[in-house]
Amino acid sequence: MRITTMVLLLSVSLLAAGKEKDAALRLDDAATVFSEIMATPDKGIPQDLLEKAHCMVIVPGLKKGAFIVGGKYGKGFVTCRKDGAAGWSAPGAVRVEGGSVGFQIGGSESDVILLVMNERGAQRLLSSQFTLGGEGEVAAGPVGRDATAQTDAKFTAEILSWSRSRGVFAGLSLQGATLRQDLDDNEDLYGKKLENREIIEGKVRPPAAAHHLLELLDKYSPKERE
Repeated sequence: MRITTMVLLLSVSLLAAGKEKDAALRLDDAATVFSEIMATPDKGIPQDLLEKAHCMVIVPGLKKGAFIVGGKYGKGFVTCRKDGAAGWSAPGAVRVEGGSVGFQIGGSESDVILLVMNERGAQRLLSSQFTLGGEGEVAAGPVGRDATAQTDAKFTAEILSWSRSRGVFAGLSLQGATLRQDLDDNEDLYGKKLENREIIEGKVRPPAAAHHLLELLDKYSPKERE
């Protein structure tokens, strides 16, 4: 009986460690996605949009099949600028589910990046869940670090979105998808089921696995110049 109990406890511990490792690896994947996209200026996200953004969502390896038949897209992270301070907040985990895609560029999976451009969009993003194009206006983002964002769509959209698949980086109209906070992944990273609002708006220390991503965000997307 004692041996059985010990085996069960060990199995639970290994499972928890594995889940934490999965979340940590996903943070590393998110950093890689952002770094690779920004390393090619002619195909990156415009600098002026990065400097104006309130929050960013990165979903690495979002499955193509989900775009066609619905269901879960994938998992990623959201981080927002700190109020009254330089830098970005600790990341909160999110799941992207359902919806349809206005522009599909093929491939078995895609990396998705969202920029939240105003405070209203940021507050919606930090709710337990919200629907893109329903509760928040979303538009395909322009491509190129020097590309101009001076269009009506870019001025009015709360959220701009991009997708990368098979090396092709393009604006993406991600209508109808639902973003939900992932409390299980947050528990794996922070030791308890923190809500994303607590992580983003509170004084939560980022996990070690997030340091590379936050360093890249500071490098490529400093605070908007006055």
